[in-house]
Amino acid sequence: MYHFFPGKLILSIGSAGCNMTCRFCQNWQISQCSTENLRNESVYSSDLLNTALKEPRNIGIAFTYNEPIVGFEFMLETAELFKNSGKNTAMVSNGYIQEKPLLSLIPFIDAYNIDLKSFSNEFYKKQTGALLEPVKQTLVHLTKNHKHVEITNLVIPGLNDDECEFTEMINWIAGNLGQNIVLHLSRYHPMYKTDKPSTPLELLENFYNIASEKLDYVYIGNTNQMEHQSTQCPMCHKKVILRSGYFIENVGLDENGCCNFCGNPILTTFH
Repeated sequence: MYHFFPGKLILSIGSAGCNMTCRFCQNWQISQCSTENLRNESVYSSDLLNTALKEPRNIGIAFTYNEPIVGFEFMLETAELFKNSGKNTAMVSNGYIQEKPLLSLIPFIDAYNIDLKSFSNEFYKKQTGALLEPVKQTLVHLTKNHKHVEITNLVIPGLNDDECEFTEMINWIAGNLGQNIVLHLSRYHPMYKTDKPSTPLELLENFYNIASEKLDYVYIGNTNQMEHQSTQCPMCHKKVILRSGYFIENVGLDENGCCNFCGNPILTTFH
């Protein structure tokens, strides 16, 4: 996540399995199999906390790699333990979860990176085995509860690259979640059961321009080009965080996460 304690260390954990069956999954080796098919290690929530506490620079824990919702009970137990110990928590998810378990999780997860794979329910049914509406409702619940939310959209040629549909998605995000929602446009590469060619950079650039008309923070990722990876102040347009791969440098934010050049608040989770 680009706007959640950028540059800080966090303990990242994952397992196996997913509640979607995306034909284009970029990490299908762990998401589309069971733990029996992987070399894995059994750990308790307390083990993870002890590991996190050994590194003084660590800010908390992130549930990622595969879909953390499939291990919901363990994630909830671990997140509660970390929060009670004063640590931060985050999850990277497809957002496909019912309202009741989501609301029980919200008090214990601080930040969410949610995949919004398309704005077409037909795409969701054919390509993921799931539905669009529950994902939209997850995003609405998270923003209503004032959680830190970032969205990732994997752009796939010929599947979810319709400009009108993408514009509709951007309008919905801006109108229902807010213009300060962080959006990551991610480049697709042929994987698993999908052999479409890699996303053209020109397509990502076009979608970036469309999204930037309504959203303050839009990024392009999963490419070897550094353009559109740094954070720019939406008020004065000065770069405030430089990114190059895993290199991150604060060049324009004060200790409160505000722009040094114009005072505009940018990050609420900074130190």
